[in-house]
Amino acid sequence: MKKLLKGFLVLAGMMAFPVLAAVNINTATQSELETVRGVGPAKAKAIITYREANGGFKSLDELDNVKGFGKSSVEKLKEELSVGSDKPKK
Repeated sequence: MKKLLKGFLVLAGMMAFPVLAAVNINTATQSELETVRGVGPAKAKAIITYREANGGFKSLDELDNVKGFGKSSVEKLKEELSVGSDKPKK
C-alpha cells in the first residue's frame, strides 16, 4: 500500500510540474507552435512562412523580422522556443 501511495504521489508531482521542452521554430508544425503561450494561429503561420522563405532561423533574435513579433515578445519567448539543430548527432 505504501508503494502504491508513493507511486501515486510521484505521478501527481510529475503532472503538476511537467517538463517543458523548447519548441524548435525550424521544424515545428503550426499546431506545435500554437502550443507556446503567446503564439496563436497567425503568429505560427508567420513563423512558418518566414522560415520557408529564408531557409530557417539561425537564431531566435530573427523572430524580430517576423510580422507580429517585436523585441519584447521575442525576449518573453526565448525560454520556450529554440532554433535547434536539424543535423543528426553522430
